[in-house]
Amino acid sequence: MSEACRAAAKVAGESTCSAAPAVLPPAAQRWTPQAVLALLEQPLPELLFQAQQVHRQHHDPTEMELATLLSVKTGGCPEDCAYCPQSVHHDTGVKATKLMTPQEVRAAARAARQAGAQRFCMGAAWRAPTDRDLDKVAELVRVVKEEGLEACCTLGMLSAGQAQRLRHAGLDYYNHNLDTAPDFYGAIIHTRDYEDRLRTLEHVRAAGIRVCCGGIVGMGESRLQRAGLIAQLANLDPYPESVPINHLVKVAGTPLADQPDLDPLEIVRTIAAARIAMPRAKVRLSAGRRDMDESTQVLCFLAGANSIFYGDRLLVTGNPDVEADRALLARLGLRTRSVPVEG
Repeated sequence: MSEACRAAAKVAGESTCSAAPAVLPPAAQRWTPQAVLALLEQPLPELLFQAQQVHRQHHDPTEMELATLLSVKTGGCPEDCAYCPQSVHHDTGVKATKLMTPQEVRAAARAARQAGAQRFCMGAAWRAPTDRDLDKVAELVRVVKEEGLEACCTLGMLSAGQAQRLRHAGLDYYNHNLDTAPDFYGAIIHTRDYEDRLRTLEHVRAAGIRVCCGGIVGMGESRLQRAGLIAQLANLDPYPESVPINHLVKVAGTPLADQPDLDPLEIVRTIAAARIAMPRAKVRLSAGRRDMDESTQVLCFLAGANSIFYGDRLLVTGNPDVEADRALLARLGLRTRSVPVEG
């Protein structure tokens, strides 16, 4: 057994890597970046075996969650996130739009349900919504719920009162990603502090809304910094119910447009570490999946990813089309939780 394997087993309270999977340490033994790094540095077969054991303890390994993401208000965001084509700081050709109407969202939600999605996520390019914005979003949440889907929103920073209003509207999940490790965050974003993100997550939790929170890999961070992101997520109390792992989508006009490609196996390793550190979470293979070949996607599923964004568009970047996704899942023998379709 490798030293990295022994270290990972030790932090999880296990004697070996292969005899039993690593599990989330007790609260007094928080995950450290070094402990997650020990996971990431294992031989890949050991890491996948460990992640598979954890996955099977807490989830049906043959089930995949399907989620659809719709940009209900695109562009014009005042934040300067280096990866984002919707920022006003970057010349990407993305035009600002108004918030979609309830009728438009209902049609999209109905189509998503008919295509097999279980969760409908709405993204709006705001730094933080106004109370007037919240009134309109609350109506969109109600529309999605009427269509029989779980409702999720990503709207930027929230106050405690705004989180409560979304909970009363019926919101199931709120997405607010940490994006990267605390020590790399300043290289990517300058208009919002890491603490701002953590504060919004606290407001969401206090309101009784489930948390969707993950990050992006491939932005130039080190493996240790990827480990730092996973440790930060795993140490949230409780850790998120939903953890999207995004692979950087390089868009012309953004500061990261020429970022060198990340080794696809690093994405697989990150998925596996997230599964081990957050056993009960849905780990979502999210943005950037279009650029992955099928073999890489399958390895991510074996590493513990049990949720994907499903549909033709992912905010303003592409996503594998519905038929290709259906064909791949069918070939793998993976099934989805069905949503009743009326009429």
